[in-house]
Amino acid sequence: MNTETRQSEDRFSGVLLFVYGTLKRGHCRHGLIASQEFVGPARTCPCYRMVHCGSYPGLIESTEGIAIEGELWRVAPRLIGELDNVEGVDIGLYERRGVRLDAPHEGLAAESYFYARDSRRLPDAGACWGESASESSHTP
Repeated sequence: MNTETRQSEDRFSGVLLFVYGTLKRGHCRHGLIASQEFVGPARTCPCYRMVHCGSYPGLIESTEGIAIEGELWRVAPRLIGELDNVEGVDIGLYERRGVRLDAPHEGLAAESYFYARDSRRLPDAGACWGESASESSHTP
């Protein structure tokens, strides 16, 4: 299979991935998805919180949720395993699962990386990661 055919197939079979932290454009891990298809800015439904895990954020579900700002990307299936590894899925740091998005992306089958460790003592990080200089160096 040539490169052009593979890119075309990846575009149609890609995983929609909502990123909210260091995978966003302009952040330290964006290079991992920079060659993928940027769908556009996105925000979640207001049923999540973002916590400050040090140099990176973590997305969690919350009954007192807010809409989290991020980006929606269509990522080639062959890249998902590498992203899972980088995000620490195998060591229980994050888990990749479905995320509910607000308009204009509502109803799409998108996924995101959710923080999988105890977040009760972590400070809230607001709705948009990267608005301050201290929030720009590690994960989703």
